[in-house]
Amino acid sequence: MRLMKSTIAVTTLLLLGLSTVVSAASKPHVLVFGKWITVKLLRDHEEDEPLEWKVRPLYIDAKLREYTSGVPHEISDRLFVVRRVLRLNDALPEEAAGSAHWIWQPAGWLAVDRETGHISPVNLPDFDPDYSSATWYRDYVAYCGFADDGKKRFAMVMQVGRRKPLLRKAIGEASGEARNSHCSSPTWQRRPPRVTFASQADQKFTFAVRRHAVETISSDDDDDAGTE
Repeated sequence: MRLMKSTIAVTTLLLLGLSTVVSAASKPHVLVFGKWITVKLLRDHEEDEPLEWKVRPLYIDAKLREYTSGVPHEISDRLFVVRRVLRLNDALPEEAAGSAHWIWQPAGWLAVDRETGHISPVNLPDFDPDYSSATWYRDYVAYCGFADDGKKRFAMVMQVGRRKPLLRKAIGEASGEARNSHCSSPTWQRRPPRVTFASQADQKFTFAVRRHAVETISSDDDDDAGTE
């Protein structure tokens, strides 16, 4: 009888413990965006010409996790992406300890999972936080990428979760502070999914997106824009 009672007690404790674990695992996370604030955004190449940007904090379970800008893009009912803004301490080593000098800088994009509360950077090769303008459609993103030396620009298409670009095609040269005038925001169309890049001199490049592949539909200047 004692053995049976002990067995029942142990089983009950195990079931209660399992119930607690399941309850904790299924507890929903609370994701909230805070109020908009206007900040002075400093780009790396500019020292005296900060831009005014509106940013807002992202809280998960009442804890500040990131600062963001712009409108989030809903990929699914569980996953969304949002532009990240960094708040950096710009204090020099020789300046007094504790005298933080905070500045704001644009960054890449973040993927946020509502179910788990997990935040992860979106892999965007050749994305320039100062000049690249991302346009989202489903789980695809199109943007103009720039080489490390800043002399060449690319038509880029990435899919969330993939390591390599679906498309990386050179579409011309880029130079210094005029880089942002060389490539406007790409435009998408539905059924069939297509994306169009427009560069300087009214050059246009259109690509069809088929699941995990991209192919060229039309190009105004095939000779100058080779596939990488």
